[in-house]
Order: sequence, then structure tokens, then C-alpha cells
Amino acid sequence: MDITRVALIEDNPEFLRRFADIVEAAQDLVLAGRAASAAEGHALAARHAADVYLVDLGLPDGDGIDIIARIAAGQPEADVMVITVFGDDEHVLRSLEAGAAGYLLKDALPTEIVACIRELRQGGAPLSPSIARRLLRRFRAPPTAASASPLSAREGEILTLVAKGLSFAEVGKALAISPHTVTAHVRKIYRKLAVNSRSEAVFEARQMGLLK
Repeated sequence: MDITRVALIEDNPEFLRRFADIVEAAQDLVLAGRAASAAEGHALAARHAADVYLVDLGLPDGDGIDIIARIAAGQPEADVMVITVFGDDEHVLRSLEAGAAGYLLKDALPTEIVACIRELRQGGAPLSPSIARRLLRRFRAPPTAASASPLSAREGEILTLVAKGLSFAEVGKALAISPHTVTAHVRKIYRKLAVNSRSEAVFEARQMGLLK
């Protein structure tokens, strides 16, 4: 049985204890660390402490989105799932753009949280139902020039090179990063664009105006 290391970044003691209990009750999950502030969260991220990070956005000494971006940049093979009370478009989109692969509201049931952690490690992108519906409505709306890209700057660079026909190894060489890191970024691109192959990713990105 594969064991998934989970780190918690949450300032509310009650929620922190609840999430810790949920993780420790699952046989295939282990609690790898907990942080009650943005400073502690950055320290956890710097140690590459976990395979999955559950991150609250409303931290007293900083922005959870900054932690998400740090994890995405420094540990691209890890997965980040936001778990928060904020369900508005701005927080959702900023989190996904920073590198989060999942987004849950804090009213999620324990079984849902565990299932979503497992789904993340299997390549999924779990979202609370209300968040998923809101995103669907947003993406069904006619695109505008001001629409923000769901991809990070690095993901955009990688997808542009992939669209030109470069292999992952060639992309890594062009950007001075390892093929493993390229593969991790590509996996996140697939999630964000809801596709399963490089050809689908290129097609979808062009449809969304992300590639010229």
C-alpha cells in the first residue's frame, strides 16, 4: 500500500485538529507536518515535507496563495489542495493559477476530504460541487481579452514548447530543468485544462486563446 504524506496549513486550532484526525484515521495517509501560520507553512514547503498539502487561504500573517505558489515552484511533484471558507471566483481562480490542483470548502465531510486526497495522487483535480458548477458557468461564458490564464508562467512556457513539437526532454533542456520536473508541470497542465494528452492540451489551449 502506497503511503501519502499529508501536511496541514491551517490557523484555526479546531479545524487543524479536525483535519489531523481525519488524516490519521486513514490507513494510507500519514500526517507529515502541521502549520498554524504562513511562516510555518513556508517552512514546511521549504522542507518538501509532504506529497499533499492542505492549505487554508486566510492565514493571519500572510496569504495562503503565496505558499501554494512556493510549493508549485519548488516541489512540482507535490499536490496542493485548498481547504477554506472562501468560495468566490477570485480566491478560486487565484489559487488554481498559483498551482493548486484541488479546492474544497471547509464543510466537506471527512470521507470527502480523504477521497479527494487520494484522487489528487491519482492525477485528479477534486473540487467542491459548488465550486465546480461556478467554474463551469464561468468557462461557458464568452471569453474576453481580460480573462486570466489558468496556467502559471512556467506552465505556459512548457506548453508553448510542447505545441512546437518538442519532447519533454527537449523542453527540459531548453528551460534548464529536469525532464521529471517537466512531466510534473505537464501533469498539472492536463488537470487545469481537463485533458489527457499533449495533443488535447494544445488544442484546448488554442481554443482558450492561451496559444497563438
